[in-house]
Amino acid sequence: MIIDISDVLQSVNKERNEEVNLEMTTFSSKLGDFPITQKAPILLHLENRENKQLFITGEVSIEAKMPCDRCLTEVPVDVHFEINKELTIKDGSAIDEEMEEMDYLIGFELDVEKFVYAEILVNWPMKVLCKDDCKGICKVCGTNLNGGACDCQRTELDPRMAAFQDIFNKFKEV
Repeated sequence: MIIDISDVLQSVNKERNEEVNLEMTTFSSKLGDFPITQKAPILLHLENRENKQLFITGEVSIEAKMPCDRCLTEVPVDVHFEINKELTIKDGSAIDEEMEEMDYLIGFELDVEKFVYAEILVNWPMKVLCKDDCKGICKVCGTNLNGGACDCQRTELDPRMAAFQDIFNKFKEV
């Protein structure tokens, strides 16, 4: 959704609230595509302070389905964060001095989808687990170990001791 913010940018100390519904149904990144199952409307607060800075604040709350990092089970994850963006106003337009490119603000139009996408990307969880004590999957057969054990050998030897293991295997008594 694109909203016109020209009235805020061109009026000193102007404030405006805008309620926006996200249209995105999936969050796509280099990690994959994650379906968004729930999303709350975003209340954005736009504020021009002394015609020097544009403040954009708001709160985003979505729920996305992500695979567990250990067992790959789909897990609903709440992504909730606050937006606090400060832009510099120069010659009647807003400039983000922290970023080289601003694809979410072109002229006097704010593309809320692109703006929120960039904020979600920054606040995306680094690790997702279905439960704290998730056992993961077997490295040999791929069985989900949360559902039960498999018959594979799980003895993991220290690779630094592999030479000793070879010696013991050669001289093993039958």
